[in-house]
Amino acid sequence: MNFDPTDDRRMLADSISRYLADNYGWEHRLKIAYEAPFHDPQKWAEMSELGVLFALADESAGGFGGAGFDIYTVFSELGRALCPEPVLPALMAAKLLAAAGEDLTPLLSGKTRYAVAIGELSAPYDLDEIETEASGDTLSGRKSVVYGAHGADTFLVAARNGDTIGLYAVAADAARLTTYGLIDGGSAAELFLEDTPARCILSDAAAAFADAQDAGALALCAEAVGAMDTCKDTLLDYLKTRKQFGKAIGSFQVLQHRMVDLTIEIEQARSITILAASRMGTPEQSRTVSMAKNLIGRVAKQIAEESIQMHGGIAMTWEYPASHYAKRLIMIDHQLGDTDYHLQRVMAANQAA
Repeated sequence: MNFDPTDDRRMLADSISRYLADNYGWEHRLKIAYEAPFHDPQKWAEMSELGVLFALADESAGGFGGAGFDIYTVFSELGRALCPEPVLPALMAAKLLAAAGEDLTPLLSGKTRYAVAIGELSAPYDLDEIETEASGDTLSGRKSVVYGAHGADTFLVAARNGDTIGLYAVAADAARLTTYGLIDGGSAAELFLEDTPARCILSDAAAAFADAQDAGALALCAEAVGAMDTCKDTLLDYLKTRKQFGKAIGSFQVLQHRMVDLTIEIEQARSITILAASRMGTPEQSRTVSMAKNLIGRVAKQIAEESIQMHGGIAMTWEYPASHYAKRLIMIDHQLGDTDYHLQRVMAANQAA
């Protein structure tokens, strides 16, 4: 199979890369990622005009992408720049709305922001254990760690409807939110539903939610690969320029060996993510995404730790990027299923095969 990007995806990657380099510098990221609204609404609108969101939906839903490699292309570039814009919730919302046959134009144009509310305190990942319930046209329950909730216009909520899991749209002004910033930038919220008005847009949505979670997990893997690449490049530049005992520390063999080990791990992470992207929409989708998410979680931790250690004290400063990339790499493992959760999914899939 040919894994080389198509011309369209190469152009998309170049466009996103240039835009972020020109308009989303490091100082700007530090300024907006850790204070409300935890992203830049103006840059969000500009990225929407650039067509970033349209790349996350297929042509039948009004986009021009939506395949695994489109997701990989977009999120690997976002990861390189450590961009905190809420593109992940938009991707998952696009998958859910398309499954429900809803109009995606408001989402893809960037005019309407969606947040996807699935996880709960007692069920952070599994749909089977969701306790939020639908009663007629209202919902009651609590959703935890809803990413991108700050400033969202509509929440897409997973709720139990008898024996099925339904997809419900809840207007932001109808729900009660407690928002907070995250340690790695961006925001999340607790969503409290107490007989909250809701519109059911898909009565049996378990498969749609599973597909959206797989797409989101793939996006996180791609983001991690992009962030790892930047970590490696930054670290390599530091090793070449930082001098100790009259010579660049990169000339010491032990550090060279550690850099080689990191490079190998990153390439393995890239390979499994590309494989997962190639299997989106196939019977192997969920299993391969879980394989990728498990490996990414383990490699990301190693890259974060090694980057901090080999940089030394400068890596712990707020102004230097290393600590921020390390935090994001560690936290990616806790979004949409950690290494243990995805290992269990792979084991279950293998046993069922």
